[in-house]
Amino acid sequence: MITRPESSIVNEVEEQRSKYPVGLLSRQEKDRLIERGVTGLYRWYLDRSQKTRNWNPDRTFDWPSLRTDHSPLLNHILEGFYAVEQFVPDYTSRAVDLVRESYGRSHFHLRWGAEEEKHADLWLNSLLFSQMRSPEWIAEYGETLHRNQRWTLPWDDVIHLTCYTVIQERATQLNYLNTVIIATGKSEHPELVNDADPVLAHAAKTIAVDEAAHYYFFTEVLRLYLYYYPADTLKALLNVINNFTMPALDLLKVMPDAADFEEATFRAGVYTPKQHITDVLKVALKNLGNITGRGSLSKGIKRSRLVPDPDGNMRDTALFDVFDYDAVEEAVKKIFGRIEKYEEETGLAKIYPTYFVPSGLSMSNNAEATE
Repeated sequence: MITRPESSIVNEVEEQRSKYPVGLLSRQEKDRLIERGVTGLYRWYLDRSQKTRNWNPDRTFDWPSLRTDHSPLLNHILEGFYAVEQFVPDYTSRAVDLVRESYGRSHFHLRWGAEEEKHADLWLNSLLFSQMRSPEWIAEYGETLHRNQRWTLPWDDVIHLTCYTVIQERATQLNYLNTVIIATGKSEHPELVNDADPVLAHAAKTIAVDEAAHYYFFTEVLRLYLYYYPADTLKALLNVINNFTMPALDLLKVMPDAADFEEATFRAGVYTPKQHITDVLKVALKNLGNITGRGSLSKGIKRSRLVPDPDGNMRDTALFDVFDYDAVEEAVKKIFGRIEKYEEETGLAKIYPTYFVPSGLSMSNNAEATE
């Protein structure tokens, strides 16, 4: 007598069946493709950065014309920005040490650190020329911060750290965009309505553009991981979202009036819990791969299961119901297309060309990628 499974069980199995085959690339092949992609992105990014964003923190802005009568609330926020940005030696050295074996990632982080260092100089100038504090006070302030605090990596693996950096860079960009609103006289907060300042607006807008460039670079890197390691990336992303904390909340415990800084950014509309959800998380998830949200991400991960690949090795099923796989693949193709164009323009394509390889194909079956 043959016993047939209940229809509900059959339906559940069919619902969980992946619409796409389990990736056939080995881990070594995937890692090589990601490394080539990141290195190519870095070289493209460096070229674009030097052409379009090569500003100087001292000469680009008319600092002598900066207002010296900003509201106490705005002055407190600028002081906090400086405090966070001048920890760039910690940010850079810790990240570089983690990714030191990757040429593209380690060199990008050095470049990233150089650009973030200019942000620290910019906010230092905002404090000096606003004359809110004496130069001696500011110098002692910086020494106190470094003497009493050290930034450490929130995650000790590359995928988690990349997820964290995508969210952090988007959040920082939002901080500065909202500062532009204040400095252009568009804030509706009664304490900030008279804080219009063209010099400050120019400064905040300039580094917001930098933060946007950083955000999109890290997003592209994370797309590579999402494409080649979807299950690992989605699990890491949910973990980071659920445990995310901005660096300021830990670093500024030693700053004067630190307890007021988070409240000040909230009161000024520079960064609020609602903005974190709507303007940071939702935007980042959509840009990454039309991920439907934290709740769907969590449910999809719980439904993830192990299946055997053609060689009998157990691998996670890709969670294709959580994100738009086809859109991510198209985005990754564009990443490699951008790299290929840059390599053609610079002659690198004739020496060591970079190619896109689909995640579902074996390198041995892709003749073009090995030629």
